[in-house]
Amino acid sequence: MQAPVPGRVAQIAGEAAAADGADPLDEAARIALADGAASVIAEDDAFALLHAGDLSLVVRPTARGRGLGSALLTRAESSYGTGLTAWSHGNHPAAARLAARHEWERVRDLWVMRRPTSLPLPALEVPDGVTIRSYRDSDAADVVAVNAAAFADHPEQGAMDLDNLSRRMAEPWFDPAGLLVAEDESGMLGFHWTKQHDARLGEVYVVGVAPAAQGRGLGKVLTLAGLHHLAGLGVDEVLLYVESDNAPAVAVYSRLGFGHADTDTHVQYRRP
Repeated sequence: MQAPVPGRVAQIAGEAAAADGADPLDEAARIALADGAASVIAEDDAFALLHAGDLSLVVRPTARGRGLGSALLTRAESSYGTGLTAWSHGNHPAAARLAARHEWERVRDLWVMRRPTSLPLPALEVPDGVTIRSYRDSDAADVVAVNAAAFADHPEQGAMDLDNLSRRMAEPWFDPAGLLVAEDESGMLGFHWTKQHDARLGEVYVVGVAPAAQGRGLGKVLTLAGLHHLAGLGVDEVLLYVESDNAPAVAVYSRLGFGHADTDTHVQYRRP
């Protein structure tokens, strides 16, 4: 019996992740699939998933090299039109070849940077008048407002609203103790949302500082506060995602001990 579409998608994606060393579906795609908000073209050995203009195309490893990806991409282009984007998680060579064949443009490189927790962390020095504490339910509107201002030009993160915040907080990994907020007498200045994937892996999930509070070193302070929190949970490694051309952020993370390997890159393509 053929598996239903969500089950088949999860099965193919799981096999691809095991073979490639990178999950072909990011968090947003998985949430959209779970919530029934994604359009799916599914075959026995491949699928194309679209949500919010972003396309995920995955072929079962044992079925590769037979033209399934190209055929499915042609169907997706016909069904979904122009202006699509697609991520290659892990910068897969086959994705690059497929993009070139269909004349999709490489438009973004997103780096994964990693840091072992065995490296000593600098002491956390919080500026005078600033408090860093864990999230409270009454903080939701302020987190959304700070996020919207901090990521006004970010194509994904800047769109987070109260509903999306609640949906993320409904995920099994959410821990309010790991969402750290910085505030002073004027209100919330910024936040660092950490994420624990499993016993060994943590993530700098989102660091946002309100524009009015920038220039005070709060980004580094919040990042460091989150790293201390994750180290206290006993994880072995912490990762984060950063745009490859965001030189100031890359410099801050590098000084904190994060490194990047060329293979640890996610590439976004766009159909003109």
